[in-house]
Amino acid sequence: METTTDTRDTAYVTATPPTTATPSTTRGRWIEHWDPEDPGFWDSTGRRVARRNLAWSIFAEFLGFCVWALWSVVVPLLPAAGFDLSLNQQFWLIALPSLVGATVRIPYTFAVPAFGGRTWTVISALLLVLPASALAWVVTRPDTPFAVLLACAALAGFGGGNFASSMTNISFFFPEAEKGKALGLNAAGGNLGTGVVQMVVPAIIAIGAGVHLERAGLVFIPLALLAAFGAWRWMDNLSGVKSDYRSFAIAARNPHTWIISFLYIGTFGSFIGYAGAFPTLLRTQFPSAPLGLAFLGALIGALTRPLGGMVADRLGGARVTIGSFALLVVGALGAVQALRSQSFGLFFASFLVLFTGAGLGNGATYRMIPAVFRAGVPAESLPVARKAAAGCIGIAGAVGAYGGFLIPRGFAMAQGTYGSLVPALLVFIAAYVVMGAATYAVYAGRRSAFASRSI
Repeated sequence: METTTDTRDTAYVTATPPTTATPSTTRGRWIEHWDPEDPGFWDSTGRRVARRNLAWSIFAEFLGFCVWALWSVVVPLLPAAGFDLSLNQQFWLIALPSLVGATVRIPYTFAVPAFGGRTWTVISALLLVLPASALAWVVTRPDTPFAVLLACAALAGFGGGNFASSMTNISFFFPEAEKGKALGLNAAGGNLGTGVVQMVVPAIIAIGAGVHLERAGLVFIPLALLAAFGAWRWMDNLSGVKSDYRSFAIAARNPHTWIISFLYIGTFGSFIGYAGAFPTLLRTQFPSAPLGLAFLGALIGALTRPLGGMVADRLGGARVTIGSFALLVVGALGAVQALRSQSFGLFFASFLVLFTGAGLGNGATYRMIPAVFRAGVPAESLPVARKAAAGCIGIAGAVGAYGGFLIPRGFAMAQGTYGSLVPALLVFIAAYVVMGAATYAVYAGRRSAFASRSI
């Protein structure tokens, strides 16, 4: 590993005026002291370094989401490629990456303080080569047992883990006043991968004669290697970020961690769940509909995420979260009516509303976390509150991602039992109503303990 002594680029400085900084003696790109709340430090050095780390974090997370969503693109095309799969099996292949991605998010969160944000970004980017290679291999073999297909789909869950480590790492780089925007941009950059992969990969696999499904995996191998190199060359580790399991345990014992995690199932879980299922829903419910339009849903959900965070900075995350659940209810009701009337136009428009509500809610709900944990906390306890908030980010990100498993499986169960997707959508509507009411009661209502604060 290299030893860098150029303080202009690597910010080996203290929180006092940067002119007093001395080079670090730590091996590799480690920042010894980091205080983004110090205006002098932030303006002269911190902002530049934080933005550089954010840029490469976004790229690596973007690729993680691309790999995570690859099976949502490939599954609708497998029957035409010779694979004999039932609708239930197709939804299993769509849902399993979310189940694995949600599960690995907790260890990915701990990996940042254990190894350093830069180091873990390199490792997590290299891990993406495995699911990309497995997909490229298996889709050319229609006689592959379903269990092997499931195992290859499960590997894509590594891409989902990148979100937790990336968000945890970036949360330490920015001051509270800019944290909502930074986390929103970081998350949106990742979420954007879902829409981009659904837009670009179908074109890539169709270049030339025939359909080459293996290209869906092959194209991401060099990109993952590029992300690993970029993180190794231009990102930094923060030496002050240690594995504080006590603070993480405090977050786990705090009831607000689990309330926010519950809300995040409704926002992020809806985004990733609908994004994974949407192409297959279009292919099965409206066979003559243009499948190439499916990417618009995930793209809108990703682009509205930073907007949700920025609006929440002004109006409060709780209010925007409640509004997002209202949009989700409207979108799901529209989808129910569209299925009953067999209207593709209404179905497609309703899902765009669903993606908009989920995207806005993603940014707003995440913005609530630092606000909730610092509310009423004395200045001397703020460092612990920030670490607990980082722990909550990891827990909420993991729990919320399980929605990406529950929604496709809900659709599969409803279709298999009732022959219709409507019962699943009705259950989702009821959940959104409960989540919106819980947000109001705990964080926005007049009788709430947070009523006097902008949460």
